[in-house]
Amino acid sequence: MHINVNKPYLPDIKKYHQYLDSIWKNHHLTNFGPLSTLLEEKLCEYLKIPHILFVTNGTIALQIAYKLIGLKATDEVITTPFSFVATSSTLSWEGLKAKFCDIDKKTFCIDSKKIASKINQKTKAILPVHVFGNACEVEEIEKIAKTHQLKIIYDAAHAFGVNYKEKNILNYGDISTLSFHATKLFHTIEGGGIVCQDWAMISQAKEIINFGLKNSLPYTLGINAKNSEFHAAMGLCILEEMDFILQERQRIWDYYYSNLKDHFSFQKQNQNSNNNHHYFPILFENETILLKTLHALNNQNIFPRRYFYPSLDTLPFLKNNECPISRDIANRILCLPIYIGLDKNTQDKIIKELKSNLS
Repeated sequence: MHINVNKPYLPDIKKYHQYLDSIWKNHHLTNFGPLSTLLEEKLCEYLKIPHILFVTNGTIALQIAYKLIGLKATDEVITTPFSFVATSSTLSWEGLKAKFCDIDKKTFCIDSKKIASKINQKTKAILPVHVFGNACEVEEIEKIAKTHQLKIIYDAAHAFGVNYKEKNILNYGDISTLSFHATKLFHTIEGGGIVCQDWAMISQAKEIINFGLKNSLPYTLGINAKNSEFHAAMGLCILEEMDFILQERQRIWDYYYSNLKDHFSFQKQNQNSNNNHHYFPILFENETILLKTLHALNNQNIFPRRYFYPSLDTLPFLKNNECPISRDIANRILCLPIYIGLDKNTQDKIIKELKSNLS
């Protein structure tokens, strides 16, 4: 049996069938259907956010966000090289330039102390990432943005259910984007979300993701980024079970930590924020030990992930300024398997293999 880094959570199929029955009855499959609308309402209630727009995936959520704040080709956006490639590749896809700012070696998030030095006349926005769900220094970033009249888009793909000072982290910045991919804490199989405080911006986004139509007629430049009722149905099922999901992931996370805390370094959590236990990253002393351990784990059919590797500033299609801390962390980090259904016996097997390869 393969033990992968992630295993998508699936709800009781009978519950999912109940939602499917409603789709069969009303024949509304897509185009802002009743289940998609209900999911948006439920997410706003659960996350304590004012507005969210359900879209096809987290990647296009970023691309729509760039349009909403008025970014244009050749504009520069300061972002982190320590993230999934979509964070920066979406910028390049839209003709924007990703200007990399190195990360904090303890939190793994963008180093707010280094942002100002990257700002020039072409800089129009900051795109930080709440890495592994760890909240960025949102207040410091907001001060920088106000001083230099910049917009803030947060890539919050990992930050479902994260609060900062008792306020949902999605309420910071001009826009936050979410991924609802099958591997995420909350998922809709494929999907994403755009969160902002301004209803007018959501209304604009709703036109953009529907081919740019207004009153059924072409109105603005748009694309098809609507999601289906089948995906919304899965989201509604998963959302009902979030308490169980979060409790189980915390149990698994805590067991790893109690057994590994004396052997590895860990990401420093923002003291004003909660841990949603989305990932369990460990930091090795060097890449050589990591590769040795990874090989040993793979031989036992255990497949953790080098997440995020490589540092994005090393990619030829994104390369600009070098970020040595990001490169160092990317070379030494490994995310362990964590998913609902991972039992202690399997964790013990992983923990034993990890420890045995350190000597």
